[in-house]
Parts: sequence; structure tokens; C-alpha cells
Amino acid sequence: MTLHALDIAIIAAYLVLTLIIGFYISKKAKENLDSYFLGGKSIPWYVLGLSNASGMFDITGTMWFVSIFFVYGMKSAWLPWIWPVWNQIFLMMFLAQWLRRSNVMTGAEWLKTRFGEGKGAQLSHIIVVIFAIFSVIGFIAYGFEGIGKFATSFLPWDLTTDLGLFIVSSQDMYALLIMGFTSLYVVKGGMYSVVMTEILQFLVMTVSCIIIGIIAINLVTPEQLQAVVPEGWFDLFFDWKLNMDWSNLIPSVNDKIANDGYSLFSIVVMMMIFKGILVSIAGPVPSYDMQRILATRTPKEAAKMSGIVSLVLYFPRYMMVAGLSILALVYFSPKLNAMGPDIDFEMVLPYAVSNFIPAGLMGLLLAGLIAAFMSTFAANVNAGPAYIVNDIYKRFINPNASNQKYVRLSYLASFAVVAVGITFGFFIQSIDSITKWIVAALFGGYTAANLLKWIWWRFNGYGYFWGMLAGMVSSLVIPALLPNVSALNSFPIILGLSAIGSVAGSLLTEPEDMKVLKSFYSKVRPWGFWEPVYEEVIKENPEFKKNTAFKRDMFNCVVGVIWQMTLILMPMYMVIRRMEEMAAAAVVFVITTYILKRTWYDKLEN
Repeated sequence: MTLHALDIAIIAAYLVLTLIIGFYISKKAKENLDSYFLGGKSIPWYVLGLSNASGMFDITGTMWFVSIFFVYGMKSAWLPWIWPVWNQIFLMMFLAQWLRRSNVMTGAEWLKTRFGEGKGAQLSHIIVVIFAIFSVIGFIAYGFEGIGKFATSFLPWDLTTDLGLFIVSSQDMYALLIMGFTSLYVVKGGMYSVVMTEILQFLVMTVSCIIIGIIAINLVTPEQLQAVVPEGWFDLFFDWKLNMDWSNLIPSVNDKIANDGYSLFSIVVMMMIFKGILVSIAGPVPSYDMQRILATRTPKEAAKMSGIVSLVLYFPRYMMVAGLSILALVYFSPKLNAMGPDIDFEMVLPYAVSNFIPAGLMGLLLAGLIAAFMSTFAANVNAGPAYIVNDIYKRFINPNASNQKYVRLSYLASFAVVAVGITFGFFIQSIDSITKWIVAALFGGYTAANLLKWIWWRFNGYGYFWGMLAGMVSSLVIPALLPNVSALNSFPIILGLSAIGSVAGSLLTEPEDMKVLKSFYSKVRPWGFWEPVYEEVIKENPEFKKNTAFKRDMFNCVVGVIWQMTLILMPMYMVIRRMEEMAAAAVVFVITTYILKRTWYDKLEN
């Protein structure tokens, strides 16, 4: 496609403004590691919340959401549970407060509060650092595939480059350039630059989403949409099977449904709920989400920061998702049908944008979508190197170096993480494949050990090490050994192997020192199986009160998941003009908001 000069000017202006803000703010990050990676724990919670939402508003995930809305219609609202999207709900209800009470910089450093300083603690520290770097590299590779495919669809220049030994495609060159540009201000300014540029990016993205939703409402009538979708496409709820037949419209869509493994939709949703509960209680993987929590001023602000993410993220994002999807359904279906078995649903978003957005607005929208990528990429780049510098170099190699040396090493670590992530990105075949590996295999390897660390006093550093190691190895080996098993169905296998490693590693070794356990339990105050530790704590502090909020927290999580679901449904129903269903979702939103005000917000501890 050919971009108008005005569109190119808008994109260029946005990129320059981002760079200026990033470099201007960067001087605040030079004081020490706490300033570089956590913003000195001085950034207001609502600013961190907007930043966190911006980091989750990634272009690669948005392309995936558009493709599943195209295929599954309103039932696609359930499929983001595969991440699971409601880990933010568990964070806002209790986990964010538990994490923030540790008052540390990274997830690896947090383990010191749980397991102490012994050999088992050191092993747990090392394995979570490896996992953190492992996962950040995976997310960078995930972003590399998405931004390259997106940019090639819109930007008019062919950047294919022959390097002699191999040829770099135009798609990969665009990804390299955009990642390189973003790395400049992220590496220079650390958390301050990331957060402040993400506020700009979030505003641009939100405006772009609203514009797309309005355009779709004006260009697609309910009658047009009804004519190009199968029976059941508008239904949110489902029977045992999906019962959605595209044979008379786009037959290849049936092949995608079969390949996705979603035909038995009830089983899929049950598996997502099972996985989602365990993964959510395990807590966030050691990436930018955890970093934002640790950067808040207090535990109460950590909870509020996690709560605002869902509130500001989903409505505008799903206006975009629904808008782009119905534009493609009505106007792009014939071309998709002509692709036959080679249909590429990840091109739905680029097609809809390139054909229905006028000059000027196109530049703003592309700036917004590039911003969506940049914010996610920036957040990951800022999170990963903290583990290399703080948890490897500072702890084991040079604990007495100057703050300036730590910050300079952070620059090098950031570039190294980006370089490795990009290298893996060259080998990714599709967005869908890397998405499913991250959310099923990788999360499956993380869940067991990180769930047990909260709820079982007997769980120790050795158990954490062997559980994480078993999980990480399984996440790489199981997909190769069982290629015909879907990513979601492989989750219980990987979880089980990791759980065996966790329990066996704990029971075959000595428990952690009671002094360490008492300190952790009295400071973090989790619920769970902590009775022996509780008995020791009250001997020294008879006024200590155990956490008895398990039932309330679980009730709030159920209400919170419903509340979050309404934030997804309302914009989707609005864009497809099902106003009665939108009104019903709005009523449920008001009711659940009132309940959470009484049972969650008013109960937050200062």
C-alpha cells in the first residue's frame, strides 16, 4: 500500500516525540539500580497502572484477538482466558499486596525473603533468573514476529537485504529497525523512560481504538454482518461442542477450528479455568507486570495499580478488535475464501486497517499500533536485564561496585537480551504458534513451584529449584515429543512433572530455617497451609493475626472475573450493534463494581 505524506509525517512526529521524552526523562534513571529498574518507587500507582496497561496492549496479541473474533465471534471472548487474562484479578485482590510487602527489586530477589540464604535458596535464585531471562527472550521473539508482519503490511518500502551468507527479509528488517529504535530510549532511561513514553503511547492507542470502532459502526450494518457469519457466531454461550459451521461461507475456517482444537468448546473452557486458577494464584511471571508491582509505593497502591489495568485496557482494545474484525468479515471474506487452505488469519488486521482508514487518521492509527508494540517491547527490555545485573552480577560477582557501573552494565545487558530475543525471532513460524507455547508450555512449567511457594510452609528452595527445572525442561521437550497434543492439553502434563519435582525436592530435603519462615509469614501474611509457622509466630507475638481472608479473596476473584468479562463484552456488543446484550453487560458491570467496592476496595489495608 502507499502511505499519504501526512500519514508518514504523523508517524515520524510520534517517533521523534517518543525519543525526546525518553531521553529527557533518562537522567532520573542514573542514580542507582532502584531508580533505573523501579523508578525509585516514587511513580504514582495510577501512572504505573496506565503504563502496565500500555505494556499489555501489544500489536502481536491484538492481531491474534482479531483473528479469533473473526472465526469464533462472541465466543472468542472466552479464549483470552488461555493466557489467563484474569491473572490481573487475582493480583488486584491479594497477590499484588503479598508481592509488594517484600520491598525488593526483582522476583529472584523476592525468593530470598521466602527461602533465606542457604544452598537451596541460591539454587532457587539461579533457576528463577534463568526462567526470567528465558521468558523475556520468548516475549521478544513473539513481538519480533508480530511487528515484522504488521509493518510489512503497511509500510511501502521493500527493505530486503542480502548480507552474503543469508538474506534478511523485508519483514525481519522492519522488525529490526523498530526494535532498535525502541531500545534507544529504553536502555538509556530505564523505568522512568518506559513509563512516561508508555503514557503517551496509551493515549495514542486509545484514540486509535475509538476511531476504528466508530468507523466500523458506520460502515457495517447488522444485516451485512449477519449475511457473512454462520449460525451461532453472535452467541456468547455454548453447548458441549462449538457447533459453528463455516462450510457455506469460508470452508477453510473449519480447518482452523479443527487445528485449534476448539471443537469441543466446553472442554476447552474447563481446561482454561483449571489452568487459569492455578496460574493466577502462582502469580505473575518475572517480567514487566511484576516489576510494576514492585515499583509501587505501598502494598495498597500495588493492589489499586493492578485493578486499574483491566478498567482502562479492555474497553478501547476490544473496540478495535471488534471493529477490525467486522470490517474484514464484510469486505475481506471473498479474498480470504480465495486463499483456500493457505488462508492466513493473521492478515485480517492489516487488511482492515489498510482499506478503511482515511489519510491522516491512518497515520494516527499506525502510530498507535506501533506504540502498542513499542510499549510491550520496552516493558520486557526493561524487566529482563534487572535479573542479570541485580541477581547475578551484583549478588554473585561484584556486590560492591558503584551505582554508575551497575547502570552501565544494565545498558549492556539490555542490548544482549534484545539481540538474543531477535535471533530467536528469526525462527518463529507464526504468531499463533509462539502464543500457544508461551501461555501453555512455558506457563505450565512455572505454575506448580510458584503456587506452592505461597501456600505450603514445607516447600523449600530445593523444591523450587527442581520444580522449576522440571517445568522448564518439560516446556521444551513435551511439544517436541508430543507434537499432536495441543498446547492447552500439554499444560497438565507439564504441570504434573513440575509438581512432582517440587514436592519430591522439598520432602527429600530439610525444611527452611524457621527464622526465615517466620519472617516471611509475618511480613507477607499469605493464607494457606502455614499452621506450624503460625504457632511459632504467636509465641513471640501473641497479637499477630493470621490471614483469614481466603473465602473473601476467592469470592472477590469470581466477582472480579465477571466484572472483567463485562469490560470485554460491552465494546464488542456495541460495535456489532447488539444493544440489548450490551445493556445487560453494563448492568452486570455496575452490580459487580458495587460489590467489589464493598468487599475489596473498602477492605484494602493501608
